[in-house]
Amino acid sequence: MKASLFATCLVDQFFPEVAESAVKVLRQLGVEVDFPLGQTCCGQPAFNSGFVSQAKPLALRLLDVFEDSEYVVVPSGSCATMAKVFIPQMFKNDPFQAERARSLAERTYEFSQFLVNVLSVTDVGAHYKGKVTYHASCHLVRELQATAESQTLVRAVGGAQFVPMKNADECCGFGGTFAVKYPEISGAILENKLRNIRSTGADTLVACDSGCLMHIGGAMSRQGMTVRPMHLAQLLTQEEQS
Repeated sequence: MKASLFATCLVDQFFPEVAESAVKVLRQLGVEVDFPLGQTCCGQPAFNSGFVSQAKPLALRLLDVFEDSEYVVVPSGSCATMAKVFIPQMFKNDPFQAERARSLAERTYEFSQFLVNVLSVTDVGAHYKGKVTYHASCHLVRELQATAESQTLVRAVGGAQFVPMKNADECCGFGGTFAVKYPEISGAILENKLRNIRSTGADTLVACDSGCLMHIGGAMSRQGMTVRPMHLAQLLTQEEQS
């Protein structure tokens, strides 16, 4: 099986270790992984801000770059949603591009969904000593309906104590450009999330979107919380210490 990694902007620019971990997990499971160097932004920031015409050239580039990929794996619920849901919507009135978008959507999977639903893997043999809680990001749950895959993988990590978070699927307040446009609202939403994280007593917060982890992690750091933000792919590469 072959898969192309779509790293996403935030991972590429700020969290390359997430991409490295995702590749490590996939290769460990026998997947041949490549990384098309021509990939850029999928156009989501412009699309979410209402600038559809500006988003289309970036979306077309994504269609070009991954046209020959057997599978496309994305370590982000929001960017996977862009490829699977919003790009097909953008080109629904263009039969040629709509067919290309449909094809990409069918071959694209968010990281945890690819492991569980395509590879039929729920335990990758990872080990982690700590108390772990989980934040379910908005696009992952609401657009991709990924309500169980990531938590199944977290629960299977040896040595880790999983502690469910109250209202785990509530927004963290990031929302990409939302946090920039409406900082007061974003901050209020974030405070609710921090309160729920504290109540778990966890030392590690796991999520599938680097945007959420950046937003929450920054606030935890500013407030002196010792909880470690960690992408699911990073958790799944943890190994038992001798």
